[in-house]
Amino acid sequence: MEEKIVKRQELECTLDGSVDRRGRPAIRARTGSWPAGILLLVNQGLATLAFFGVGVNLVLFLTRVMGQDNASAANNVSKWTGTVYLFSLLGAFLSDSYWGRYKTCAIFQVIFVIGLVSLSLSSYLFLLTPNGCGDEKTPCGPHSNLHLSLFYVSIYLIALGNGGYQPTIATFGADQFDEDHPKESHSKVAFFSYFYLALNLGCLCSNTILGYYEDKGIWAVGFWASAGSATIALILFLLGTPLYRHFTPKGNPFSRFCQVIIAASRKWKVEIPSNDNELYEVHGNDLADNGGRKMLHTNGFNFLDRAAVITQKDETAEEENTNTQNPWRLCSVTQVEEVKCILRLLPIWLCTILYSVVFTQMQSLFVEQGAAMQTTVAGFHIPPASMSTFDILSVAAFIFINRRVIEPIVLRFRKSGGLTELQRMGIGIIIAVMAMVSAGVVEHFRLRHGQENCPSCINSSSLSIFWQVPQYVLIGASEVFMYVAQLEFFNEQAPDGLKSFGSALSMTSISLGNYVSSLIVTIVMKVSTSDDMPGWIPRNLNNGHLDRFYYLLAALTAADLVVYVMCAKWYKSTRFEERSTKGKNNDLRV
Repeated sequence: MEEKIVKRQELECTLDGSVDRRGRPAIRARTGSWPAGILLLVNQGLATLAFFGVGVNLVLFLTRVMGQDNASAANNVSKWTGTVYLFSLLGAFLSDSYWGRYKTCAIFQVIFVIGLVSLSLSSYLFLLTPNGCGDEKTPCGPHSNLHLSLFYVSIYLIALGNGGYQPTIATFGADQFDEDHPKESHSKVAFFSYFYLALNLGCLCSNTILGYYEDKGIWAVGFWASAGSATIALILFLLGTPLYRHFTPKGNPFSRFCQVIIAASRKWKVEIPSNDNELYEVHGNDLADNGGRKMLHTNGFNFLDRAAVITQKDETAEEENTNTQNPWRLCSVTQVEEVKCILRLLPIWLCTILYSVVFTQMQSLFVEQGAAMQTTVAGFHIPPASMSTFDILSVAAFIFINRRVIEPIVLRFRKSGGLTELQRMGIGIIIAVMAMVSAGVVEHFRLRHGQENCPSCINSSSLSIFWQVPQYVLIGASEVFMYVAQLEFFNEQAPDGLKSFGSALSMTSISLGNYVSSLIVTIVMKVSTSDDMPGWIPRNLNNGHLDRFYYLLAALTAADLVVYVMCAKWYKSTRFEERSTKGKNNDLRV
């Protein structure tokens, strides 16, 4: 009897409709959960190490090796980083529509490795000089068009590979936990925190070890190490293939959206029934069998409900052909609610873009600010890019503090539950304002120490680089509240057929944040530059006013917080129909 019970438990299938690699219902004991989740966390950590091994010092590579000025280098890094996250939309589209998450992750990781190998080769050609170059004291000379082309092709292959991989791996990791199972649903929430922690631990290694070598001008070694790390990550990902749970792609979401808009437009004179049950919905278990759920009708954007109103023409068409409905005339409530869901998410998403403008300063202006400070402590040189280590340590600390201290305290005083994702995101924006104020204060004193000790020196100040620690720590704390909550929020609220798109939204906010940052820098330089003024962010920061730029970002982020609060109060959560678990455990299809 006990053997039968154990065997039945081993053959228990997941409740959320996930399948194994052969398309059969996934068996809980043999697939997914933490064995697969931990493997994907390690994969994420190694891939992140590889990516930031390039990204964290790219601004210094552009200034020292490519010979660009500070403003141009900061803009180019912002554009490149923005492109990385813009490619996340491509990865999410292919993942949700056609390839599935596993195949999408594998293909984009291969592209990522190819880009890193190509960059390693191009950096070797750049630095192939008799005396060496590329460090702080020996900038490189001009380069051929061939070398430049190879470099830009390489970094944008990296952008394509990492961009397409990032949102998909986050959602694929969440897929390994059955959200309809009590224990695994809690693990799924924890996974996003550990996912962001793995991302930051990868950053820690790249910012310290690889950052040190690259700051010394040993660029090829740093880039080859990144390529090796990405290769190991790909191998580990492929080794875990038998363990993974999968969800079948749901088809092109753009066509579904267009069908709702066109169907609603065709019926713009049709009266919407007061009873929701009179609206059209698909019958049977088509959605459930595919791992999806029906979405319940919600108020708001009522003009779209016309797409689900059954007219006499629709009834006539059904009589003529009982097997199909014209999707460009009649859409289900679930299909209409998908469009409503995305429309509701967009204002929240737009409000996170300005936060990402603050976040992106760590990879550009924070590094340039640190390079203009006293970087030698007890005879040891501190690479400016390695200061982001304090951001990573802050992320790790605040993930622990949030889960073990803040959440229990909030639960004790709030009967309705802990902080919601929207509330945590708002806290993240508040801390981001504090970070920009801190950065502005540090820059103010850096300028004073630079002008008092050596007015004619270029990018020199006696103020220690460790004065940057508070701004990095505050950025790290804000990330825990903003980006972890953002991943949870978009993944939870997105329709079942658009989970990767939900993760891509958080990535794309970073993308547009980089582009907006580049735009703001360009506008500020044009407005602040005159015949007798070099602008706020000149090549020699001692002649500029970087502190004013930080205060400007603080003011803009504070205004963004006000808009965000209004959007968060307006937002209505997505409502899903509960899955029916009847018969799922016995349907093994073996």
